[in-house]
Amino acid sequence: MTVKITKTVKTNRGESRRVVDWYPQRIVCLTEEPTEILYRLGEQDRIVGISGFTVRPAQARKEKPKVSAFTEADIPAIVALKPDLVIGFSDIQADIAQSLIKQGVTVLMNNHRSVEEILKTIVQIGALVGKSSEAMELALHYRRKLEARQAVNVGRVRKPKVYFEEWYDPIITGIRWVSELVEAAGGEDVFVHHRNASLARDRIVGDPVEIVNLKPDLILASWCGKKFKPERMRERAGWASMKAVQEGHLYEIPSSMILQPGPGALGDGFDRLCEIIDRWYLK
Repeated sequence: MTVKITKTVKTNRGESRRVVDWYPQRIVCLTEEPTEILYRLGEQDRIVGISGFTVRPAQARKEKPKVSAFTEADIPAIVALKPDLVIGFSDIQADIAQSLIKQGVTVLMNNHRSVEEILKTIVQIGALVGKSSEAMELALHYRRKLEARQAVNVGRVRKPKVYFEEWYDPIITGIRWVSELVEAAGGEDVFVHHRNASLARDRIVGDPVEIVNLKPDLILASWCGKKFKPERMRERAGWASMKAVQEGHLYEIPSSMILQPGPGALGDGFDRLCEIIDRWYLK
């Protein structure tokens, strides 16, 4: 038996017509960013399962079943949803992908790390659901946002040195897209030399004094969903002597804003970076 899935679309003349929809109908998102992208494109009805770590959009947590964490997933539950596409992120989810593929599930595993790759991923996911032009416009919106901020930065003679901490034990510095967003917001990442290290283990700082010696003006933290405790930083060897610590320039950026390589980071996460840097610059 041949099954045809159709939907109603509007033509350029305002007429309605039925067309065959060959795009994936049942999508499971193993991380937050494809979920948010699909919602922003108006294609949330295709989503049948999401990550339990999904925060954005809040609506998704109320509407969609949670079938995965980040490093683990409920494989039987995902298979039972009969997805025709599962979208994941990074080499860390390779084992999940392998298990699903062995069950005959089609899996798309992205491994984007840079701002440019995030924009490409938005366009890619849009193409997968028949929303190429809308996804392109969404990506261009974020690019224009970054470019507008960079134009503001040109007129500023000082740039704050920024230290971004992704985890506290061991100390791990920010991933590439965070480093690039710090720069686009008008700051200088003191660990820019870690930028191209995609694996967290390659961004570990063994001695906290190394950070003290870099004399950052701003200290930002996003502890992968764990509550930020400034006192943990103040208690580190030598940290009480840092001007940033003495002046209270320790800020948290929620991980749902900045550590999600999608609309969250390019939107609210970037806005928060700009707000913190503006506060320092105008003090």
